[in-house]
Amino acid sequence: MQKFNVHKGLVAPMDRENVDTDAIIPKQFLKSIKKTGFGVNLFDEWRYLDHGEPGQDPASRKPNPDFVLNQPRYKGASILLARKNFGCGSSREHAPWALDQYGFRAIIAPSFADIFFNNCFKNGLLPIALPEAQVARLFDEALAFPGYQLTIDLERQVVVKPQGEEIPFDVQAFRKYCLTNGFDDIGLTLLKKDKIKAFEARRLAEKPWLAHTLIG
Repeated sequence: MQKFNVHKGLVAPMDRENVDTDAIIPKQFLKSIKKTGFGVNLFDEWRYLDHGEPGQDPASRKPNPDFVLNQPRYKGASILLARKNFGCGSSREHAPWALDQYGFRAIIAPSFADIFFNNCFKNGLLPIALPEAQVARLFDEALAFPGYQLTIDLERQVVVKPQGEEIPFDVQAFRKYCLTNGFDDIGLTLLKKDKIKAFEARRLAEKPWLAHTLIG
């Protein structure tokens, strides 16, 4: 998992409340469990005017010129600004996969659905909850100033605006530890690999019959 320490990026404002996971990555794209290739179908039903199916060439699609991520000024955005209850709906880890593979490193919103919030941390994506009034001011600035960028310093737990104003945010200490070190669940387990190997060796020495495979 990619580490997250300090990130500076272009902000894309998505002015919608209650964006659910089916909007983030529609159900027809959930057939794959490869954990790759979902970025091209992020917000598929909003990004394109035609219906999308897995395996389609994005170049053959009809983009929606009114959708925020299709506007030239937001090309290359890596910080998504959203409204309350982002990531609601069904539980699907494909949603943070799609956001990450599109190029987003962080999402700022007044609130998130719990399961989506947890899945973001497990996949290297930083969700930041800020007061609704503060998010509204960020929307105003992002819309008013083309090329609007923010710097997110996870170690210091602040969002830094272009003029230097710092906005503090909360993050649970264990989640912060995992993100700053790039540890997903497998990475955390591998930190204990020597102890695991020692345990397995001791267990087989004490119960050697466990090494045999039953046939029949």
